[in-house]
Amino acid sequence: MQRLFTYTIPYDDGAAPNPFFGMCTLTICKPSIRRVAQVGDWIAGLGSKNAPSGDLSGCLVYAMRVDDVLSMNEYDEQALDKWPHRIPKLQSMSLQDRLGDCIYDYSSGEPVQRRGVHGSTNVDKDLSGKNALISKHFFYFGAKAIPLPDDLRKNLCHQTQGHKSNSNAPSFNRFIEWLDTLALEPGQIYGWPDYVLDWKNIGSCGGCLIRSLDDENDFNC
Repeated sequence: MQRLFTYTIPYDDGAAPNPFFGMCTLTICKPSIRRVAQVGDWIAGLGSKNAPSGDLSGCLVYAMRVDDVLSMNEYDEQALDKWPHRIPKLQSMSLQDRLGDCIYDYSSGEPVQRRGVHGSTNVDKDLSGKNALISKHFFYFGAKAIPLPDDLRKNLCHQTQGHKSNSNAPSFNRFIEWLDTLALEPGQIYGWPDYVLDWKNIGSCGGCLIRSLDDENDFNC
């Protein structure tokens, strides 16, 4: 049975999810979702009342259909050949390159954290997610998050930490149907990330402290 996972994003910085280069991935943060999501499931990130650009509550920041589930090791192996842009390049002038989410190097067997958007305090939580979720069928709105219809806003939205899944079952088909009515091309970025990290701080735990606000305490309701 397909599931719809929803959660509120306090700081959407373009790293988790990472929507660049025609592919949306979730490989860091949200370990409780990454551990259990399967191919065919959907993940929707909802806006926060206290988002950096203003009140985005009741809005959709992104939605992705899970097209593939890889272990963190497999993701690293495939990124080297298929998605080198997912490996962070902190000296690049391109934000997309700096925000690469393949930040764990398994070439020596045990994972070694590359310099990127996360630091040492994030390792345990990142690796506890076990999997990398990959989508080619996604819609990313970022700071231009779009309002949900009233019924979906009522049923899906919450401003608490953690995620919802089981309780979203009655809204699954309605959510997909609503996305279809938007008549948007999947795999596109329709808005820039809401919170852009200072590139000088990336790699020195620039985003780690604010990401702690998104600690799991996840509930499967």
